[in-house]
Amino acid sequence: MVIEDVTPETGRPVHRPWLVQSWRDLTFVHWAVPPETVAPFLPHGTEPDTLDGVTYVGLIGFRMVGLGLLRGPGIPYLGTFCETNVRLYSVDRQGRRAVVFLSLDAERLLPVLTAQVMLRLPYKWSRMRLERTGDVLRYSSRRRLPGPRPATGELTVRVGAPVTAPTPLDHFLTARWGLHTRAWGRTLHLPNDHPRWPLHAADLLNLDDTLVTAAGLPAPDGPPVSVLYSPGVPVMFGAPGVAGR
Repeated sequence: MVIEDVTPETGRPVHRPWLVQSWRDLTFVHWAVPPETVAPFLPHGTEPDTLDGVTYVGLIGFRMVGLGLLRGPGIPYLGTFCETNVRLYSVDRQGRRAVVFLSLDAERLLPVLTAQVMLRLPYKWSRMRLERTGDVLRYSSRRRLPGPRPATGELTVRVGAPVTAPTPLDHFLTARWGLHTRAWGRTLHLPNDHPRWPLHAADLLNLDDTLVTAAGLPAPDGPPVSVLYSPGVPVMFGAPGVAGR
């Protein structure tokens, strides 16, 4: 199997959008873990993607803005909401790198139900809030339905200077051009396309989280190895294709 390169620019442009959206005010928090820790959580036909022998667990808080079908426009009110996800890093038998979501907490019930039904994505309906004071952002989440509960998160960061020379790890954790999910007896791959991430350094001021352990993972061992911020990008998703059975 030939695994595609990690590239900050999309490797598979989406010419016929299936979904459009923007991701804004993102904070990426990551911990390094052994591949064998996360392998049981990945869908059939995929395996942990690694960098220098390790893989990563990510906790990402952000605002979803203007979610809509095809080329849009975004759905008023229901298409804009706060979200926090727990994700892993995968590669399939075609060598496509992607992410796998273990949970996606969001504050709008209708998008949660739609994603659960259509793609079997593990969306959760939660009370959520994002507050910004100057260069300090505070994300908060408390799960409503479904469980497991309690599942809460509070994350506060201070945004720093732009990252003018991203490291290989920065690209590995953020330059992801698809997702893998298990739905309807198959492993699916959904490609996405967006501009290169504008990244900033970020200082972690506070983290009080049970979303990672609620997803079934062990509690993180020590502080995160990477904390990054991005003001965001517009995103297009293509239609899902089969990655495995």
